[in-house]
Amino acid sequence: MSLDVRESVPLAPLTTLGVGGPARFYAEAAGEAAVVEAFRFAEARGVPLFVLGGGSNLLVADRGVDALVLRVRVRGIEPLRAVDDDGTGGPPPRFLVRAGAGEGWDDLVARAVAEGWAGVECLSGIPGDVGATPIQNVGAYGQEVAETIAEVHAVDRATGAAAVIAGADCGFGYRDSRFKRAWRGRYVITAVTFALRPGGAAAVRYPELQRALAAPAGGAAPPLAEVRSAVIALRRGKSMVLDPADENGRSAGSFFMNPTLEAGAAAGVLARIEAAGVLAPGEAIPQYPAGGGRVKLSAAWLIERAGFVKGTRHGAAGISTRHTLALVNRGGATAAELLELARRVRRGVLARFGVALSAEPDLVGFAPGETDDLAGGDHAAGQGS
Repeated sequence: MSLDVRESVPLAPLTTLGVGGPARFYAEAAGEAAVVEAFRFAEARGVPLFVLGGGSNLLVADRGVDALVLRVRVRGIEPLRAVDDDGTGGPPPRFLVRAGAGEGWDDLVARAVAEGWAGVECLSGIPGDVGATPIQNVGAYGQEVAETIAEVHAVDRATGAAAVIAGADCGFGYRDSRFKRAWRGRYVITAVTFALRPGGAAAVRYPELQRALAAPAGGAAPPLAEVRSAVIALRRGKSMVLDPADENGRSAGSFFMNPTLEAGAAAGVLARIEAAGVLAPGEAIPQYPAGGGRVKLSAAWLIERAGFVKGTRHGAAGISTRHTLALVNRGGATAAELLELARRVRRGVLARFGVALSAEPDLVGFAPGETDDLAGGDHAAGQGS
């Protein structure tokens, strides 16, 4: 067997939170054949297979993971061909670029910016691997990977066959895709093909980024490199880049997703917020259209107005001193401490405003039902998700 399988491998060092117990089995796959070997190994041992990406959106249980944990190490960034060039002199044609699932996401973004390929510049500084980005439709500062994913290359666990899935078929939504829902556990992603625009304009749509760049809405877009630098500076200011010297650096990024509500539920929540007396004079409640008549609210704003301040602690776990959406490991934290802090925050927001927040990271190794109260809430109390 070419697959090197090890036992009782600590997972905490492989995650950005730095907590959690060991993997019962652990292996790395540099190609599709090794992925298929991993399927066979897990089936022969009667254990599940869990695919580990960059460990940046993950909370591992203190007991560890009773599974074969597989790290996909398929590498390479390969420019392919131009598409959509109709010769009319319109917008720059899209340029297909295939990246291995094991490539660092920010390495791909840096390459794209350096080459002048527009389409992912606002996603700078996000930790993790390329292969994880389609699963939760990674997004930040007004941009999502769904806008540029042309194809997802994967291996089907049921058959061991290679599959190529069109981006349009992935069912992308806000931090969501079919890989998280109907296809959960079906595929192991080995590469992603992105459609970028050589010489294209940067996407400066997000108000905070516009302010940082002093770029008026509708004005000429700044260079890609300038946008990348501004995004990284904004993320660094919120401790949302990996920095060993940062006291808030041990986190999984945003721990809660911004809740999206049906219009009727949103109206009730907004009225409840106004009645709670938490608004400063002239302050508006942050809210954004989410498509289909739904409304997206700011989880960070709700958490702060529910009384949770930056720097709040529970044991060695805490809320970041810079950003209330991030839960952090202050040194020696356990998964149990982080979960209890997350539950306190969720209960507080629910009690104050009637909004149930959902955890964004994958919660792995926990007993069935143990974390159900943190998953799938993304709605107003009493309304279906």
